[in-house]
Amino acid sequence: MSPRAALTGAPRLRREAGPEPSPPTREVILDTAERLFAVRGVDGVAVRDLARAMHLTAPSLYNHFSSKQALYDAVLERGLLPIVTMLTEAWHAGALRPEHMRVTLDRLTAHLAEQPHLARLLQRALLEEAGTVQLLMTRWMAPVYRKGLALIRETADAAGWEADELPHLALGLFGMVFAYFTNTAALRRFAAPAADPLSPRALAVQRRFLEKAVYRLLGPDSQRANRRKTARHRRDAGVDVHRGGNHD
Repeated sequence: MSPRAALTGAPRLRREAGPEPSPPTREVILDTAERLFAVRGVDGVAVRDLARAMHLTAPSLYNHFSSKQALYDAVLERGLLPIVTMLTEAWHAGALRPEHMRVTLDRLTAHLAEQPHLARLLQRALLEEAGTVQLLMTRWMAPVYRKGLALIRETADAAGWEADELPHLALGLFGMVFAYFTNTAALRRFAAPAADPLSPRALAVQRRFLEKAVYRLLGPDSQRANRRKTARHRRDAGVDVHRGGNHD
């Protein structure tokens, strides 16, 4: 009996060890890494930080991934490979088809909601200057960009966009889709503090917004297309469109 127990008459309590925590699954490791990389960036997260967050030792984390860069690559693959697949399956030649667009936006919104830190991680990664991070981002983001550009090229032509405007259009669409998830904290703080931006209702509103916005940007617009063709013909004929053909 301890001296304190002898003085107070209090019985000594036996501390029974609780059950050992279950080892984290691959998905738990990827979820934790995605969250920490999104908040701090790759250089701001040490292997010991990742291990501590999952109640592991750093050496035991290496049993799952050979290095921090390998873990980061796995996070990007899990987040971006499904998006590449969605864009590949969504491609159809010709004008925008609303039914195909709805299916793609449903899948894309659900994917980003399931991995709510992915959008912020990508935003941070695109600003990273570390060479290794840039190589990994090029490996995964380049296919997303190429597939997205191919998806909108013919559709954009039918909607009246010029060829040199396509990179700007692709970047604008990318920002429109991902910015919602990048800025959920701001939405909570400024727009609707009591609402959850990731609730089913809020996500349904976001998906409806995207459907309207994308259709207005890429849906067929005969008047805009005709104006563009007229301007192109006049330009090809050597007429200064801005001066109405007056070269004096």
